[in-house]
Amino acid sequence: MQTQTAVMDGTRYAACIANSKRIRWDIDEDVIRGRTFDAGDIFLPEGLSGVDGFDFLFADEKVFLSQIQGRTYANVFGLAERFINAKVLELSGDHRLGDQTALEALVRFSDEELKHQELFRRIEALAAEVMPDGYVFDVDPNAVAAAVLGKSTWAVLALTLHIELFTQLHYRESIETHPKMSPLFRDVFLYHWKEESQHAVLDELEFRRVDAMLGEADRDLCVREFIDLVVAVDGILQAQADNDAAYFIANCERSLTALHRRELGEKLLKAYRWQYILSGARHPHFLKVMRELLSEPQMSRIAGALASLS
Repeated sequence: MQTQTAVMDGTRYAACIANSKRIRWDIDEDVIRGRTFDAGDIFLPEGLSGVDGFDFLFADEKVFLSQIQGRTYANVFGLAERFINAKVLELSGDHRLGDQTALEALVRFSDEELKHQELFRRIEALAAEVMPDGYVFDVDPNAVAAAVLGKSTWAVLALTLHIELFTQLHYRESIETHPKMSPLFRDVFLYHWKEESQHAVLDELEFRRVDAMLGEADRDLCVREFIDLVVAVDGILQAQADNDAAYFIANCERSLTALHRRELGEKLLKAYRWQYILSGARHPHFLKVMRELLSEPQMSRIAGALASLS
């Protein structure tokens, strides 16, 4: 059984290499293609931004809020890919004198994550050209990566799988089908999605490999660390929701009431919790994998932590 499983896993690593070669893309030639953003474009669709629920805003204000959220969306992904790439490089060391197919798949994964980081830096610069000064995203990606990597590999891979899966969900359900959003922003996440679909497979393979080496007590500790990471992500989201609400208010052409300012911050946080935590935690495949690896009490602990964010 172990030999058969190893062969099956080897086939999946090889398939990821083949797909990586087939869908390989270039930032300038395939994605940006000399384009810029338009100040009237929607950056993030309503299915993710939730702007339709901001019923106290006018139509043009909702567009601006979608741009703020889209800019933050790109920056959050650039942040996450810093620690994801560091962990992938670490995991590749487990295969350096062993399965060379797995090693190549992970090296390609790392190379693509570095490319994604560059892409999101470019997108931030392009967004800054058409948006007012004063936007703030002051999270130090190296500090965040160091904190995340201080947790167990199991916890980091659980968080990574969750992220890779929700990127696919977001693209397929909201970004791909939106008729009016920025063509450039859509292409950013089209090409990002193409490579992330392979990364999710590799995440799961490595997650299951690491899990198979754990005892029950170790796994119980890992679950606690995964919850710690989710709570830390939520802390970042709370701070960014405050930043983005303040930026919107500073650039809104009318004065919002105190009630609407408070509602703006609350609804931004709700949107961010959906985008970066709950949409992934409720992803059917993520739940399937976790249920296969965890006991009912462990799943209940995770569900309880997530319920507080709902």
